[in-house]
Order: sequence, then structure tokens, then C-alpha cells
Amino acid sequence: MKLCVLANLYGSKPLDEVLCKLSGMGVEAAEIGAGGYPGKAHCDPEILLKDDAKFKEFKALFAKYNIECAALAVHGNAVHPDKAIAAKFDSDYRNAVLLAEKLGVKTVVTFSGCPGDCPSSKYPNWVTCPWPDDFLAILEYQWNEVLIPYWKEAGAFAAAHNVRVAFEMHPGFCVYNPETLLRLRAACGDVLGANFDPSHLVWQGIDPVAAIRKLGEAGAIYHFHAKDTKIDPYNTAVNGVLDTKHYGDELHRSWVFRAIGYGNNMQYWRDMISNLRLVGYDGVLSVEHEDSLMSIDEGLDKAVYFLKQAIIREPKPGSMSWA
Repeated sequence: MKLCVLANLYGSKPLDEVLCKLSGMGVEAAEIGAGGYPGKAHCDPEILLKDDAKFKEFKALFAKYNIECAALAVHGNAVHPDKAIAAKFDSDYRNAVLLAEKLGVKTVVTFSGCPGDCPSSKYPNWVTCPWPDDFLAILEYQWNEVLIPYWKEAGAFAAAHNVRVAFEMHPGFCVYNPETLLRLRAACGDVLGANFDPSHLVWQGIDPVAAIRKLGEAGAIYHFHAKDTKIDPYNTAVNGVLDTKHYGDELHRSWVFRAIGYGNNMQYWRDMISNLRLVGYDGVLSVEHEDSLMSIDEGLDKAVYFLKQAIIREPKPGSMSWA
């Protein structure tokens, strides 16, 4: 496994400066924002696909600092009911796939997206319960009329360019847990897999180790985000875990994103990483900083320090001298 960082946290700095900093911290790989919500501060596929000199300059930076470009992050909602918004996310996704192919990067990270409740909808509609029956009718439309048709074609596009798609299982989108990930994968093919980010699973009551085993046995884990969540026992005891308060209202929220180690302890993370090894995952652990209680520098420093103690770097031994 390799230590990686989602580099868009330093979107205000030049990529050269960011990779230099990460290299100095002992980071071995970077996940680069290439459109959608992560933005294009360090990488604009539209430009890099057309300008060979800029492409070579971009690629040379990774060689300069001996850092692997592990994935392109292009999180978005390409099935948004607003056609103009959907088209922008779709364009970013396809350009990221083409750039990943050109770079030799095998993984593009994104969201499944969430449609509206009917063809004339204005906003996405995330369904979380089966009753009244209206909600099941919405799900039927979203999955069978929009989501599956879109990802059958968009997944085939990625496969044709030797790229796989790693969905971040995220509430608010149709793929938000292992069951929905595997459902879409079964319908559209194994070009689709998971970006396993435990921070979005923990607050749903999902045990990350159980989820790793479920997805890992299906060969469906393509990427991993190292981000934590702290559940507030007092606010949750009163209001439960569904929470629409702003992320900045940390004192009153039921849960908040934290740097790894500040939501759950070392053993919790070592169990996750050990189980990634058990199911055959040997990719990157990509630190995503979204801890609102810490500066970017402090949050990243603490996350990298923590992860260095938990990561399993060397390949699994082929034999056991004691057995």
C-alpha cells in the first residue's frame, strides 16, 4: 500500500509546490482534482489533452518528485435533472477518463450522482425510506430510467479507454453504501467499483470492516480515502444521525468530519487496513482533509503521521516460516 493525498486541499498553490511538500512529508502518491467538485486548479484535462507541451510538463512534475499520480478526482452529478449541470459534469468526467488513459492512470474517482424524481424535476431527490409508496416510484424511475442507462454507457466509455470508475459511496447520491454500489455494478459491469471512504459510512451505522469484506470479496474496491468521522454522542442521542445543519456548526451537529485518528482510534484504523490486505487491496490510502477544526497544514500533518503508523507497506509474504 502507498501513502497518498488528495491534492486539491492545496488548490491555491502551484502543483510543483504541492508535490514538493508532499514528497518532503514522505507521501508516495497524489490524487489530483480534474474537474467537477474537486475543481481544476492543478489539472485541466481539456487543456492537457490538446497541448502536448503542457501535458509533458504536467507529467514531468510527478517524476521530478518521485510521486505517483494514483487517480484523477472528478466528483460530480452527471445525472443531475438540470440538463446543463449534468452536461458539465459529464464533460468533466469524459475528459478525465481520456486524460487518465493518456497518463496511464487506471482510476477515476467520482459519485454515482442522483437524478430528480421525474423528467421535469429541477433538483436531485435522494430517497431514504420506502413509504409512502411515492418514494419507491421515485427510486424505480431514478434507477431504471436514468442511473443504469447512464452508467452502462459511461462505464463502457471508461472501459474502452482502459480506465475504471471508483464511486465514492456518499449520502445524497444513489450509491451511498455497499448494497447500492454492488447493485449498480451488477447492472453496468465491473468497470464500476468503490472509492472506499469510511467517513461517509461510519455515521450511517455501517461497520467499515464488514463493508470492506463485503466489497473486497467481490473485487470491488478500487480506491481508498483516508478520512474520519466523529459521531457526537450527545447530539445524536437527541436528534439521531440525519443532520442538515451546516458543517461549520460543529458544536450542534450529530457528526463531523475529522482527520484520521480524531474520529476513531488507531486500532479501528489498523483493523480497516488489515482487512484491506485480507481482501487483496494493495492500492493507495489517499488522505482527504475535511477537518473543520484544524488548519489544512495541521490536519494533513496529523493524518500523515497517524497513517504512517497504520499502513502496511510491504507486499504480503508468500510463505510463513512458523506454519
